[in-house]
Amino acid sequence: MRHSVGHPLTLAKWTGASITVDPVKAIAIQQFGGPDGLAVVDLPTPEPAAGQVVLATEAIGVGGVDVLIRSGALAAYGFEEGHILGGEVAGTVTAAGADVDPSWVGRRVWGFTGVGGGYSEQAVAPAASLVALPETLSAVDAVTLGSSGVVAHFGLRHARFAPGESVLVRGASGGIGIMAVQLAAQAGAGTVAVTTSSPERGARLRELGATHVLDRAGTGEDTFDVVIDVVAGAHLPEFFAKLKPNGRLVAVGAVAGDPPADFGARLFRTFRKSLSFATFSADTVPLADRRVVTAELFAAATRGQPAAVVHDVLPLEQAVAAHRKMQAGEVFGRIVLTVG
Repeated sequence: MRHSVGHPLTLAKWTGASITVDPVKAIAIQQFGGPDGLAVVDLPTPEPAAGQVVLATEAIGVGGVDVLIRSGALAAYGFEEGHILGGEVAGTVTAAGADVDPSWVGRRVWGFTGVGGGYSEQAVAPAASLVALPETLSAVDAVTLGSSGVVAHFGLRHARFAPGESVLVRGASGGIGIMAVQLAAQAGAGTVAVTTSSPERGARLRELGATHVLDRAGTGEDTFDVVIDVVAGAHLPEFFAKLKPNGRLVAVGAVAGDPPADFGARLFRTFRKSLSFATFSADTVPLADRRVVTAELFAAATRGQPAAVVHDVLPLEQAVAAHRKMQAGEVFGRIVLTVG
């Protein structure tokens, strides 16, 4: 269903951009809850504020945080119905605001739109987030690698991972998990274990660098120096038992929601093992550092490492179908929406 709106919904709220009257197609949350709460809407064409650019989008990454926002689980953080989802896009810069190098206009780039605004034919992004696309890298691959690669890279750094150490990636079948597997393997991990839901997914993860495949519960006696946890949720504390002495568990996502209220007390019971728990958000990494890592990942991807694992590519107006796939847990890798 398509809706016309007489106001910019929350696009201007989250991006700071002004608007003009020419409509562009976007996907808005009409009602928190299931995927059917998403709808195609007409928005005024955005105009960049100072320090921003407008992109004609080619590809839009569909992330786990989009599902959480759509469900209403993050409403307490200020998200409202009418919000335009999407945090990363790739496309061509069509306009640049004040204080932006005009040479960006006409270039194909990846851009980070923040907490929303990406599910649109035209998206606004800070110029400071832009990374030029290598000529041989597709827009679809760029949004598959971009944010996921940054979280995986800096998440491993946050865990103080060192070559030769063992790593367990909990929830390894999504975009962040797949990137963590590849980057840990490439960085010289002695062991790269994964939790996943099926032998078939385990086989695919082995092709990407995993050496050990565990079920979702992490069943087995092996322990690890580092656990990168994309899942969180009620079972997070059980993975303290998967850590070696001086082990570190870093939660880089929370697709299953918050851990139980007593998880800190359960960590404290392992006092004599000197374990560490931390959360990690890429928001704590300066944009300039994220850009450097993203550019390095894109360049490496043109040489075949890391691989961009794309589950499906759907047109923008099929965002509901994309979210149904995400909610059903059937996605291996990244779903990408495309325009045009």
